[in-house]
Amino acid sequence: MASLPEALAETRLEWDSPLYRMAVAQFDQAVEHAGIHEDSAERLRYPERSIIVSVPVRMDDGRTVVFPGYRVQHSSILGPTKGGVRYDEDVTLGECAALAMWMTWKCALLRLPYGGAKGGVRCNPRAMSQGELERLTRRFTSELLPIIGPQEDIPAPDMATDEQTMAWMMDTYSMQSGFAVPEIVTGKPISIGGSVLRMEATGAGVVMVVARACERLGWRLEDQRCVVQGFGNVGSVAARELTERGAQVIAVSDVSGGLHAEDGLAIEELEAYVRKHGSLAGCEAGRRISNEELLELECDILVLAAREDQVTGENASRVRARMIAEGANGPTTLEADEILAARGIPVLPDVLTNAGGVTVSYFEWVQDLGRIFWTRDEIRAKLAEKLADAFDRVWDVSQERGITLRTSALVAGIRDVAEALEARGLFP
Repeated sequence: MASLPEALAETRLEWDSPLYRMAVAQFDQAVEHAGIHEDSAERLRYPERSIIVSVPVRMDDGRTVVFPGYRVQHSSILGPTKGGVRYDEDVTLGECAALAMWMTWKCALLRLPYGGAKGGVRCNPRAMSQGELERLTRRFTSELLPIIGPQEDIPAPDMATDEQTMAWMMDTYSMQSGFAVPEIVTGKPISIGGSVLRMEATGAGVVMVVARACERLGWRLEDQRCVVQGFGNVGSVAARELTERGAQVIAVSDVSGGLHAEDGLAIEELEAYVRKHGSLAGCEAGRRISNEELLELECDILVLAAREDQVTGENASRVRARMIAEGANGPTTLEADEILAARGIPVLPDVLTNAGGVTVSYFEWVQDLGRIFWTRDEIRAKLAEKLADAFDRVWDVSQERGITLRTSALVAGIRDVAEALEARGLFP
């Protein structure tokens, strides 16, 4: 019979992945400064619930293909769980567990009444037709019916999913309920209860946090030269918002590679090109560069809006940015964090910097529950207020304790969850 420590080690293996190990390592570093009880810390190292489902889909050629699907709910201590659904060939249970854990800290940091969740299907969405994606989404939603709900777990868009995906999820859930339930998902079309600003919220929030950091550092945002890795929903919006605020975006990239122009890129023209062609491939608006070269360009602000593990122990010493803003989840590894901290390069962490999406998702959920909707200006003002409050708390703790902004952000989120956990106790 396994001893307790051995049993716990075996439990960790259920979610084992490089990303989950990184999330737990970040948690353990922050716990040293959070001052919470070890029993609470032990409970928060693991997700509350994880599910693996088979998703059979009738393909256009008549075959039935079974895809693996996942949903991980990290913590329901503060309220229903909340998190995205991604379609990608690299989706795993461990990846979902890591992202769900980060979402818990993010929601607590922004003082949203949510816990973290994440899910997805391992597939290649770019190789699937619209009909196949719809059938995949509806079957995946059907498999999740026992564990999702407006007061249980609320999905949202993520990698390779969008408002159409959410519309299919909402319709599938509503058909089983017998009436429309718009509050089951967020990030859906406005016509069925979606919120204005939702699709731009993450990218807009990144720039709000960058602007706040520039104020604290005594920089003028309009004087900064910026590089944006990732030109999808987050990166393109961030790039546009930066230029609208007077900053100069000298390079961007997507899966096809990057573009670099020392005099600045015309972001609206690039967005129009991507809408027409699907990516930056073939675009000649600047000098073609690789993603690797883009990360090492000399600039003031580097926005990481692609995916995890982009700045690592291998390339962090060659990064020539004065500040890094994480628009994606987990783009900077633990080894890179140490190198960047030693070099004096501040990193605006993902749990704060890309929290605009979940914040406006919360606004959408509240609007759906009350059937009362706000204007774009009202939502933008509420978002700016939430992010400014969170940033100021993170910055102040970082300065007082001499810790990184990431550790400070995690400390704030972990403390709030642990306090609620201790108040509620352990049932039974």
